[in-house]
Amino acid sequence: MTTTTTKKARRYTRVGLPKGMLVAWEHSGIRKLSRVSVVALGGLFISTPEPPPNGDTIRLIFEIPGGEVRARAVVRDCQPCKGMGIEFTAMGPEARARLHQLMKALSKV
Repeated sequence: MTTTTTKKARRYTRVGLPKGMLVAWEHSGIRKLSRVSVVALGGLFISTPEPPPNGDTIRLIFEIPGGEVRARAVVRDCQPCKGMGIEFTAMGPEARARLHQLMKALSKV
């Protein structure tokens, strides 16, 4: 007997952030500041009332223990009036290492 699930297979563990975390992001030359509600090594869910459409690229920067993370990402899940799920497409190795350390720490909590 096989069971099927409608959930997407996730490559990375996601961690909810009840208090949120601030992220500065830019799309089409417009800069915004929003809260992150979910973080993963592969991307974030950013709360914003008017997210860019799926497939659009954004640049972002956020502060975590150990320093800042600068990255480029693509919008994968646009939810008008709620926010957007983004997937990282470019990030420096130092930033990736800091994010990896944060995820290890959050997973233990």
